[in-house]
Amino acid sequence: MAKAVWMVRAQGGSLFEEFKDKGLVAMGLTIGPIANIKKAEIEGKIRAQIPGWKEGKIAVWAAMLFRFQNEVAIGDGIVTYDPSTRKYLVGTIAGQCEYDETTLPGDPFLRRVQWRGEVARDALTVPSKNSLGAIATFFRVPSEAAMDLERALKGGPALAEISVELSEGEDEKELLEDVTARALEFIKDRLSKLDWEDMQRLVAGLLRAMGYKTRISPAGADRGRDIIASPDGFGFENPRIVVEVKHRPSSTMGSQEIRSFLGGRHRDDKGLYVSTGGFSKDAKYEADRATIPLTLMDADDLVHAIVEYYDRMDIETQALLPLRKVYWPG
Repeated sequence: MAKAVWMVRAQGGSLFEEFKDKGLVAMGLTIGPIANIKKAEIEGKIRAQIPGWKEGKIAVWAAMLFRFQNEVAIGDGIVTYDPSTRKYLVGTIAGQCEYDETTLPGDPFLRRVQWRGEVARDALTVPSKNSLGAIATFFRVPSEAAMDLERALKGGPALAEISVELSEGEDEKELLEDVTARALEFIKDRLSKLDWEDMQRLVAGLLRAMGYKTRISPAGADRGRDIIASPDGFGFENPRIVVEVKHRPSSTMGSQEIRSFLGGRHRDDKGLYVSTGGFSKDAKYEADRATIPLTLMDADDLVHAIVEYYDRMDIETQALLPLRKVYWPG
């Protein structure tokens, strides 16, 4: 196992595919090269470029950039996360820190990576999931969680127990953001354990909470639809929303699945395609060029929608995914 393993977040997962395809990880800010300068000088660069930032935030970013430049070494492990597919991409650092404002605009500090494989979040223990954090841009992964990632990457048996290392220097706002993000990830963990029928009922319940009436297709050949949602419940009144639900956390939907779904739609239909395994880039492109309005909803989108409308859900739907409200000082 690598002597050190680092986590780099890909702007909430939006750069995950770029990291994977280009064989690199990256982070901001656009402040110019920082090789051979001290943290205090990096703080000065940030302060000059972003005068509105608070001193605490400047110090945090200066420390992260300093470590990314000076402490990460060739041969270290590197991890990034995609919340839409709930997968960790695991690799090895293969190059020194570069400053390049063109490859990934806005994230100019790059390190080349040799990617080794992916690990599903469900393959990790709960303490590992917790210690891998939820919002921090860059940090060193605790050794126990690094061992768990390595074990899962090689398909080994689960570890008996892993301790949790808490991050330091968090102010109240950052702590709240981190707790919220971790809670959403744990809701996704619970969501992934539902069977297909319960997932279908959950999506239908969400649509009812949003003000629609729903009809769920009977089991069997559904001709590309699982749920019909409309104001009247029969699909006579517009909008008529045709919903496909694919509950395959380990399978990403591609362009062929999107084309098949679109093939049976009427001109005035609206489409909603739910995939707990996420969507490929080609699938998203296919959805963008669809002749009817089509929304793709991955596990991340689904959980955010459930949390937003949870209080309006009926008791039967809430029972599928019981959630507890947590209060925080205002």
